[in-house]
Amino acid sequence: MILTYCRTILLYLVLIFTIRMLGKRQVGEMEPMEFVVTMLVANLASIPMQDGAIPLVSGLVPILTVLGVELVLSALSLHSVKLRKLLCGKPVILIENGHILQDNLRKTRVTLDELSGHLRTKDVLDVTQVQYAILETNGELSVFPFSQYQPASAKDAGVTVPKQYLPVTIISDGRLLKHNLTLAGRDQAWLDGQLEKKKCTPEQVWLLTVDGSGKVVCILREDEV
Repeated sequence: MILTYCRTILLYLVLIFTIRMLGKRQVGEMEPMEFVVTMLVANLASIPMQDGAIPLVSGLVPILTVLGVELVLSALSLHSVKLRKLLCGKPVILIENGHILQDNLRKTRVTLDELSGHLRTKDVLDVTQVQYAILETNGELSVFPFSQYQPASAKDAGVTVPKQYLPVTIISDGRLLKHNLTLAGRDQAWLDGQLEKKKCTPEQVWLLTVDGSGKVVCILREDEV
């Protein structure tokens, strides 16, 4: 029984490593090749997990082989447009200048209901307002309305907006991130001053961030409030 647990944990860790090597895309954003590899690796791992009579190496070798092949093909596709098209396909225009390209819709086997659903997720109800709608290789639909139907930006409205800054997390769930403290250009004395204002300790802080403008956000743990 202990051996089964150890095999399962090891295969689980190998799966995590494999998926991490594939990148950070969500399932809905995967290219066809990546989706096939993910499904294949999961099936290969499930067999030695369920059958203790199968040597562990018999499960690890196919998984690592599939990973190796995928990484090699990914590297080759970076330098070959033809291979990239073969493995991943190419984007297809479904709507051009307000007109649905019916032939392309049939080629990609996208129904009108599916197209309408994709447009609704992009807050588009009128097809004639769409200049281009492109079906990407990962199955996502990129929608570009005509310029007159696009939301006005601050620049278009002549409004000056404050510059945005990326906040740096200093304390996360009671843990001080010293590297981030230095990265934010702050020191321990500054942090002690912020904690003194809130009359709390680092362990009582759920989240503390600071951005380039000096704005500090400090949220205490709910059980400490």
